[in-house]
Amino acid sequence: VQTEEPGRLTLIDLDDHPDTIHTLATTTPDPTEDQITIHHGTHQAPRLVRVNPADGLTLPPGRWRLATTGSGGTVDDVSVDSLPELPAVAAGQVRVELRAAGTNFRDVLLALGMYPEPAPLGSEGAGVVLDVGPGVTGLAPGDRVMGLFAGSFASVVDADARVVARIPDAWSFTRAASVPVAFLTAWYALRDLAGLRAGESVLIHAAAGGVGMAAVQLSQLWGAEVYATASAQKWDTVEGLGVIRARIASSRDVTFEPAVMMASGGRGVDVVLDALAGPLVDASLRLLRFGGRFVEMGKADVRSQDTVEQEHPGVTYRAFDLNEAGPQRIGEILSELVELFAQGRLQTLPTTVHDVRRVRSVLRFMGAGRHVGKLVLDFPRRAIADGTV
Repeated sequence: VQTEEPGRLTLIDLDDHPDTIHTLATTTPDPTEDQITIHHGTHQAPRLVRVNPADGLTLPPGRWRLATTGSGGTVDDVSVDSLPELPAVAAGQVRVELRAAGTNFRDVLLALGMYPEPAPLGSEGAGVVLDVGPGVTGLAPGDRVMGLFAGSFASVVDADARVVARIPDAWSFTRAASVPVAFLTAWYALRDLAGLRAGESVLIHAAAGGVGMAAVQLSQLWGAEVYATASAQKWDTVEGLGVIRARIASSRDVTFEPAVMMASGGRGVDVVLDALAGPLVDASLRLLRFGGRFVEMGKADVRSQDTVEQEHPGVTYRAFDLNEAGPQRIGEILSELVELFAQGRLQTLPTTVHDVRRVRSVLRFMGAGRHVGKLVLDFPRRAIADGTV
């Protein structure tokens, strides 16, 4: 686009949203801007802002890990420590130099001191195998891997080799780090615990989040009828996953109950995948048909199984943690997922990548519930002092 200044051009990047053309017609390029974008009708230009030094972390030159006391009730408690010397790799374990880690709401709760039990920050990631312990076959130093890693907000971590898989060749480390927790949790909850089958219906709460988006894909793959909730500004995202608009409702209040009941023709649903709390849990339970299964992956409002099943005859209630599946089953599911991705039957989630040194801002953003898909932390590469880079 020619600006009023002679000889000066502005490059404008457009998408195919109908509002974009209208915005383009009414946009007068700023003569100081060489480049702008117009996406979904919104005009944006590149900007640099000063980093708040109090919000960024400085990583030590050697190995490191992120930690939190959670005692202050704020994500500002997250700090960085030097990683002590690690012992020899134990039998059945792999040692991985991480290049990226996925974030989950569990990390927000840990940082705020609200998680039920102490645990290290980070639970999934992707990186390069440094060493393998006795008895490990199929993996070797130099392999690019992804999987579950307790304490994955660290430069180096050990893990059970059974919960680790090779990264598909075309994937980046950040893309791979977005997969394990979301898809493993959704699979274990819906297939192993709820026994979701073709022809059944499922209500997936927070369907624009990582586990929610994975659950929508898997439910559709298995032939289930999907109902979903999300905040209103994310409904377009959920609809883009293939969920019928009439089956999408708010996750912020109990209005989803009559909405789902109406959309289902008064039948309700067979399965609920939940991470909500308070009256929203009660409303979800009322939507279940006789023989329905309620699987709770949240930690904020875990109910007594006996009490729930007494108050809602014919309903099965199960609160769970992914680790309950055990490394053998987790590895089996992870292998099946990798195969489904390779076949193109599953797609990775929308992912936003941030430098790990900005972890406090990332957790703060996640805690506000404003993200879609996955937030992934990218780790800086460690310089190799005694070899080729």
